[in-house]
Amino acid sequence: CPTCPKAFKNSSSLRRHRHTHTGERPHTCGTCGKAFAQAANLRQHLRVHTGERPYTCATCGKSFTHSSNLHLHRRTHL
Repeated sequence: CPTCPKAFKNSSSLRRHRHTHTGERPHTCGTCGKAFAQAANLRQHLRVHTGERPYTCATCGKSFTHSSNLHLHRRTHL
């Protein structure tokens, strides 16, 4: 990256990273208008509107919108 010391293996990763410096948010939610720098973040956000909860605890069946929330939840079963 010409702006900071980060290095990337491919140009697409560098392109995504550069939004960090420019503040550009080209991916916009069609439902509420919230904008995101990365398409993956928009896809996660859309679950707020769809109610999709694809990450399910194998122990108790509770489901989550983000894998990180499931990971934190699993600790409650230890």
